[in-house]
Amino acid sequence: MKKVLIISSSLRNGSNSEQLAASFADGAKSAENEVEVISLRDKEISFCTGCLACQKTQRCFMHDDADAIREKMLYADVLVFATPIYYYEMSGILKTLLDRANPLYSSNYRFRKVYALATAAENEKHVPERAFSGIEGWVDCFEKAKLVGTLFCGGVNDSGEIKDNPKLKEACEMGRNI
Repeated sequence: MKKVLIISSSLRNGSNSEQLAASFADGAKSAENEVEVISLRDKEISFCTGCLACQKTQRCFMHDDADAIREKMLYADVLVFATPIYYYEMSGILKTLLDRANPLYSSNYRFRKVYALATAAENEKHVPERAFSGIEGWVDCFEKAKLVGTLFCGGVNDSGEIKDNPKLKEACEMGRNI
């Protein structure tokens, strides 16, 4: 049994990326993993100031919702980031959270596998490349971790448009096989 933390970064309730994350969670749960899904929708997460004090203290001097999320990230075996694609990039709140997760860099983090899920209105193959590259860049800073899977569902814009999309089954299967 693995401890799986899924972070959904859409600010829209019932969004397509949130539904993709829920499908991944269903798959992971069906394989008897411990799964927690966190939505960043109502979280207060301030921007990193780049002071790097966290590299010595393993804590950020700012205290907001990033503290509790970072603590959960520290003890997860598997991290999953779900994001809508905005202007060919991950959501701003996800990028802000990744920046604020900097104290993890010098910690004894437990995660080894990281997955990235994304949705977008556009459906071309290149659409998620920058978002996935940004997530992979963050993961590359953690020598014991690896981005082991990505899943993109394009052609969905309005909330709920992903319903009955075959990518939901792929996300479920990906979660089941972690």
